[in-house]
Amino acid sequence: MRPQSSLFRPPLTLLALLIGLVGAMASLTIAHGANNGANNGANNGANNGIGATNSLSDKMGDKDLSAYATAIFAGGCFWCVEADFEKLDGVVEAVSGYSGGDLENPTYDQVSHTNSGHLEVAIIYYDPSVVSYRQLVNYFFHHIDPYDNRGQFCDKGPSYKTAVFVANDKERAIAKAVKTALEDQQGKDFYTPIRDRKTFWPAEDYHQDYYKKNPRRYGSYRAGCGRDARIRRIWGKH
Repeated sequence: MRPQSSLFRPPLTLLALLIGLVGAMASLTIAHGANNGANNGANNGANNGIGATNSLSDKMGDKDLSAYATAIFAGGCFWCVEADFEKLDGVVEAVSGYSGGDLENPTYDQVSHTNSGHLEVAIIYYDPSVVSYRQLVNYFFHHIDPYDNRGQFCDKGPSYKTAVFVANDKERAIAKAVKTALEDQQGKDFYTPIRDRKTFWPAEDYHQDYYKKNPRRYGSYRAGCGRDARIRRIWGKH
């Protein structure tokens, strides 16, 4: 599991919890109304199916990504999926988040510690004139362990399972074709399912670009989790 110590997340004291609960109760009605307004605006915008639960001010700034195509992948720890895809030519942005479940406005704690139905995912904004959806799916499979049905690498649990989320029949056909070709090549079936795309909910700001903001901690986590070593054993050097 990803470390839950204060090295990665701010410690919560009993006093802080009590203050937080009082504040949350006092502002429940206001927050609920604000979230509903933000979500309606996001879901009726250019990128339908993207919730606006968390601020992405640090991640996105003034970027306008409405002209780009999107794809959603679940590959275990979203820090790593985001980092891997942002190295690929044609990908203009990758955003960590949650998808696959029905819970609206999910938080990291809800996804990690309750039966929310959500997986950790990344939404990939890409330029189809540079990189195709087929190439994205192929790249995704080469950066996960498709034989692990309990999670990914050192992270185990429902939220760390893998999936390719498809938006339409064309994407489904492409994803199936890529998956089948790789299964034939490897001589073994994959656990990774191809699922219908659902609303994407951005993760909290502190998760975005974690590999850039905290390179030493991220590097230690990734190495300790054995992600790259396992990928090399499955796929070889790439």
